[in-house]
Amino acid sequence: MEREFSAGGVLVKSIRGRPMVAAIRPRGRPEGVWALPKGNLDPGERPDETALREVFEETGVSGRLVEKLGDVKYTYTRRDGVRVFKIVSFYLLRAGRGRIGDIEERMRIEVDEARWLPLDDAPRLLAYGGEREMVQKAHDRFGS
Repeated sequence: MEREFSAGGVLVKSIRGRPMVAAIRPRGRPEGVWALPKGNLDPGERPDETALREVFEETGVSGRLVEKLGDVKYTYTRRDGVRVFKIVSFYLLRAGRGRIGDIEERMRIEVDEARWLPLDDAPRLLAYGGEREMVQKAHDRFGS
């Protein structure tokens, strides 16, 4: 079984006093399928660096590292039939500069849409269980 390592971010921002989280709709997914920005580590890149890079590339908003939230682990089968054990490290990030959805054209092959979702609603709006768990951790942290 092959192993794969990725990292992503739970990017939070307060808009009019309400905590929000950046989410993406991956390319080709139907309306309402929301995920957290994430991607594979580049050679020599630390997971926290990957999270910051991927969040910016996929949302258009830079982030500042707060802390590591945890790892999501799962197994999937690639199109060529190879089983892969994947670990995705997620980091809590505070939003910095940039405008949500203002991404480079080259990223449109990966992302159809990026938007702010209410942090209170995100655990039920995100499509994947591990990501819902990470957003809940951010919600618990952000609220304190």
